[in-house]
Amino acid sequence: MVSERNPCSNHVCVIGAGPSGLVAARELRKEGHTPIVLEQNYDIGGQWLYEPRVENEHPLGKNDTLKVHSSMYASLRLTSPREIMGFSDFPFLIKKGRDMRRFPGHKELLLYLRDFVEWFKLRDMIRFNTKVEYVGMLDFVKFGKEKWIVRSKDMRDEKSIEEVFDAVIVATGHYSQPRLPNIKGMDSWRRKQMHSHIYRIPDPFRNEVVVVVGNSLSGTDISMELVGVAKEIHLSAKSLEITEGLSKVLSKHKKHLLLHPQVESLREDGRVLFVDGSWVMADSIIYCTGYVPYNLMHLYSYSFPFLDTKGMVVIDDDRVGPLFEHTFPPSLAPSLSFVGIPRKIIGFPFFESQAKWIAQVLSGKRTLPSWEDMMESIKVFYKSRDIEGIPKHNTHDICSFEYCEKYGDYCDFPHLEEWRKELCLAALKNSFANLETYRDSWNDDELVQEAHHSPHFTQLGPEAFDM
Repeated sequence: MVSERNPCSNHVCVIGAGPSGLVAARELRKEGHTPIVLEQNYDIGGQWLYEPRVENEHPLGKNDTLKVHSSMYASLRLTSPREIMGFSDFPFLIKKGRDMRRFPGHKELLLYLRDFVEWFKLRDMIRFNTKVEYVGMLDFVKFGKEKWIVRSKDMRDEKSIEEVFDAVIVATGHYSQPRLPNIKGMDSWRRKQMHSHIYRIPDPFRNEVVVVVGNSLSGTDISMELVGVAKEIHLSAKSLEITEGLSKVLSKHKKHLLLHPQVESLREDGRVLFVDGSWVMADSIIYCTGYVPYNLMHLYSYSFPFLDTKGMVVIDDDRVGPLFEHTFPPSLAPSLSFVGIPRKIIGFPFFESQAKWIAQVLSGKRTLPSWEDMMESIKVFYKSRDIEGIPKHNTHDICSFEYCEKYGDYCDFPHLEEWRKELCLAALKNSFANLETYRDSWNDDELVQEAHHSPHFTQLGPEAFDM
């Protein structure tokens, strides 16, 4: 809904300079706010800032604080075509001298984000090498008019600073803190175990028998990369009902890549036992079992206990809440918000719409429903997920173009173009059928041409191209 109130400017702290934090800063400034972005790393990018040095990280991510933020491995390529990835007003263009593939490597997306920062002149508002240590409400401020105290530390000189902000946006991402399975014998298994968070290259596994736990994107990618390097790869999956594409890969590499059900237990002598009674003697185990999203609360398994909300925001089995539309905690809205929590969406445009909505709510152009209405909406949403049989840890998996469009209506964000939706679905379909080749072979050229001739790709003019 639109408010009659005059716009007002807010001093806003944005935590994280990955894609979500960068677009949040851009939208805040467009609305007349003064954003400061705090980034713990030396450059922008978040997950997309590749870090090859992982020797000081605990192999299972059990350090009190993660030393490595990015989970990118050296060979990682996008799983979505570049045409659908760009922000609404800044297309992900092909540029000469760079990675010109439709499904480029991670470095190309980092370069796109750097282009975004330069084009919109965002770098001056980012403080690098700055770790956020504490975010909490000022005690003397009345409820409903919160101000936030943010304590951060410059990681170069160890100096701490405390500042007061009118609002805080958490944009820290959700692919860093490893999620580990609970397997009998893990603590006593004496051979090499690691989470995919610190996997970088296949060479350390040469001539080894490797068990890869999890057949999601990273699990299948890493398994395929290990073929020809490792002696054997044993892929453990929750379900043996697999895609046509994975079936083709297993058939092609049947001497070296074998599928198993879930791991039942580990034995000290090196055996890995599966729930069907089979077992292998393994040299290494790689857990491709996902990540714990948003390390917000003072919980022992989390490494970012910086946010103190007095229990008004909690994490329960990957459900961050209560959050109205995955963004605003009703009891602290609009002074606290989150960008980047939803998954299984076309990320950049969605996070842009989140950022735009937050910026407009803070400026008074938009108003939120009442606390009661927001809480009721959350309750209805949770119930709908339960009825659909969706586990709590998948609360923030959207999987719906219609939801993204409804969401964008909060701030008049344009609906996704039909070609963008169709390219997304075509890539998914191709990956299910041709897991090993879908990034380099496709049959959606007509859609690609439609995309390249659309206003999205032509809006910046020739000066944006370096072709």
